[in-house]
Amino acid sequence: MTTPQPTPAQEPAVPYGTPDAPRIAVRGEARLEVDPEIARLGITVTARGKDRRAALDDLTRRNTLALDLIKTYGEAVEKVETGSFSITPQLKEGRGERIHAYHGRVHITAELTDFTALGELTTRLADLDLTQVTGPWWALRPNSPAHRQARQQAVREAVQRAREYAEALGTSLAALVELADIGAENTQPPAYPANPGSRMRSAAYGAAEDTTAAPLDLEPQRQRVYAQVNARFTMAPPQL
Repeated sequence: MTTPQPTPAQEPAVPYGTPDAPRIAVRGEARLEVDPEIARLGITVTARGKDRRAALDDLTRRNTLALDLIKTYGEAVEKVETGSFSITPQLKEGRGERIHAYHGRVHITAELTDFTALGELTTRLADLDLTQVTGPWWALRPNSPAHRQARQQAVREAVQRAREYAEALGTSLAALVELADIGAENTQPPAYPANPGSRMRSAAYGAAEDTTAAPLDLEPQRQRVYAQVNARFTMAPPQL
């Protein structure tokens, strides 16, 4: 019995080129350091009271105070968002379920683009009673031109590397066969790291001092942008 031969459409493609059209496979990489575009602050406002309503009223007042302060900075603040909110009863020690007090908590996120106002706002927020401030977390926008610049630089490096290989063989590139984006990632820290690099906290008890605290001098953290591509080219047959 004769085994049928595969048709031309069934023949597998040659992955490494042919003597008449040799292929070159290279990788292009780019690493950039650029200034951040945004800074995020995490603000946690807390309150306590002997009953639920007192704790809720106090939390509402402190939350409004923090939001009003943030909004006074106008266009310097690009985004303000309220996150988690909780009212938790605190039980007395001993038997039974006797409630001693209620604790309230609300979390706010502020995103700034004007870093000249960042230090002053951070200090003023941290000066509020029962208010915790964490951050800043520096970042780039998802559509930042830095990402495009890194990708383009990675492609140019891949072309240059392939051209150098071809020149070493005494020939030149003929055509681009494939360009694969195998990952381009920004190494900026997450929005809420477990151990933030800087942490500020206001006094938990007592009234704030009459004098305003001096603004913090916050230096923006440079952001690292990384891009990587794989590329395959054909070249003219070299004379070996």
